[in-house]
Amino acid sequence: MEITFKNRRLEKLANDYNRSIRELGPKRAKLFIRRLNDLKLADNLEYVKNLPGKYHELVGDRKGQFACDLDHPYRLIFEPHENPVPIDEHGWKIWIEIKGVEIIEIEDYH
Repeated sequence: MEITFKNRRLEKLANDYNRSIRELGPKRAKLFIRRLNDLKLADNLEYVKNLPGKYHELVGDRKGQFACDLDHPYRLIFEPHENPVPIDEHGWKIWIEIKGVEIIEIEDYH
């Protein structure tokens, strides 16, 4: 899957493990890189749906975004490259048709 980043800071964290450890701490940095690797290896978003990390769609003011767990309470937030996001006749997002994501942020949104 193709991965892009909303800003240079996130891209630098993704490409420099030592920097991510300094800024995020060892546990969160390790999980951040693991989730990115899972996404990179996936052909589409459906592939990661049942992997560790609880990949899920967000609702409310974050509708259209997805998240996965890092260390509690932090989440990796991302959006599909597809615009509009493919949906079926029932309004469900079709995860298998999402082939790229943009990493938006690492945040505790609760």
